[in-house]
Amino acid sequence: MGRSPWTAATAIWLARVFPALEYSRVRATIGAMGVLITGAGGGLGSEVCRVFTEAGLQVVAVDRVWKETHPYRTIDADLSTAEGAAAMVEQTLAHGPIDALIHLVGGFSGGKSIAETDDKTWDLMMNVNLRVAVNAIRAVLIPMLEARHGRIVAIGSRAAVEPSPNLAAYAVSKAAVVALVKNTAAEGKNFGITANVVLPSTIDTAANRKAMPKSDFSTWVTPESIARVLLWLASDAASDVSGAVIPVYGGA
Repeated sequence: MGRSPWTAATAIWLARVFPALEYSRVRATIGAMGVLITGAGGGLGSEVCRVFTEAGLQVVAVDRVWKETHPYRTIDADLSTAEGAAAMVEQTLAHGPIDALIHLVGGFSGGKSIAETDDKTWDLMMNVNLRVAVNAIRAVLIPMLEARHGRIVAIGSRAAVEPSPNLAAYAVSKAAVVALVKNTAAEGKNFGITANVVLPSTIDTAANRKAMPKSDFSTWVTPESIARVLLWLASDAASDVSGAVIPVYGGA
């Protein structure tokens, strides 16, 4: 199996060069695209919604329960079941086509070795990270296959490709998301559908700062940096990119 051409150096180049060289081109190619963003209520999700909305996309933002109003359309959905994901897609299609899915839902649990990790933790990571991704991607593929067009971008994790002790359940679930996206790319290539996965290192969010207060925040990747890579992947400027596993590591 060949190695991916995407490297950490590529990711750094994207983050630095993309805003200057590609942003205007991306704005010109997205038009009034309809984009469905899951996990939109988190620290990364809110920034992705902002960047996409400011770029002119028609955003439908999904969270389990919204408690505030936003300058974009919001939907409450439980993506832990196929039925919940199907209902999300049905509600979104009532307002227009789904040109792109940006899947941001995920969870973390770690701190124990494989020998010490119980079934509850393994099942939690597989359900939150993998099963929810399967449900969301499977649901949007139905209208995308019919339209013969679509962009699917998911958030993975650096842990998916760089193993670390005491993170196995999380890392394995994120590695499975990478495999899911690459298979989606293979199945979608004759239908105008691309699928890519972005692997951030630690994201500089309020929740992560609270959880790791002694860390060097300057090495973390910002939500805006990730959002702009996602925006590019959702645009026609990235129409020839599919099956890519893209690291966005910041200074880590």
